[in-house]
Amino acid sequence: MELWTAFLLGFVGSAHCAGMCGPLALALPGGSSTRATFFAGRLLYNFGRIITYAVMGAAFGLVGHGFAIAGLQRWVSLVVGALILLGLLVSPRFSNAVPVTRTVNWLKSALGSLLRRRALSSLFGIGLLNGLLPCGLVYVACAGATASGNVLSGIQYMIAFGLGTLPMMLALSLAGHRLQFALRFKVQHLIRLSLAIVGLLLLLRGMALGIPYVSPKLPAQPTAASCCH
Repeated sequence: MELWTAFLLGFVGSAHCAGMCGPLALALPGGSSTRATFFAGRLLYNFGRIITYAVMGAAFGLVGHGFAIAGLQRWVSLVVGALILLGLLVSPRFSNAVPVTRTVNWLKSALGSLLRRRALSSLFGIGLLNGLLPCGLVYVACAGATASGNVLSGIQYMIAFGLGTLPMMLALSLAGHRLQFALRFKVQHLIRLSLAIVGLLLLLRGMALGIPYVSPKLPAQPTAASCCH
């Protein structure tokens, strides 16, 4: 998968992030009275989120690498792309879908504990945990990392996604209540468009049409190991 698709997904989808994670960003502790430290704390919070996304990219990239070795990389791209597009067609709320499970209670508890602290390290920790909160857009990005076919590409894909969310989330944590949450509702069609682009590119990638960067040739089966004689 091309990195620009991950950045686009994160950048356009960050309006959704503002609505979902906005209360957490607004609740970040001030840390220090100096502006420089305040800004550094907000950067640490966002850096923590991106670090978590990178770790997730490594994990899903490793899974994708296993599929690639088994000769299933094309099918992974086709299935994931089809599921994304099907989700958009079946439910207009797919772009906002967030699976909720009881297992995240401990995560919320840990976030609450960190929010009561004032140290810069707590802001970094909040960012790390924030990246683990259930989010439909993050799951789509993880699917793209899986389709990338290797660990390094998976890490790069998720970092690009995180950087796409950075402008909105940094502005939100800095501007606080002055940022208009109504923006989230004005760009929902753009979020759906970015998801559709990712889904279509995954389908094209799986088709292996030989189009450079868009639909390159992918191995359909494991490459036979060479032997020395």
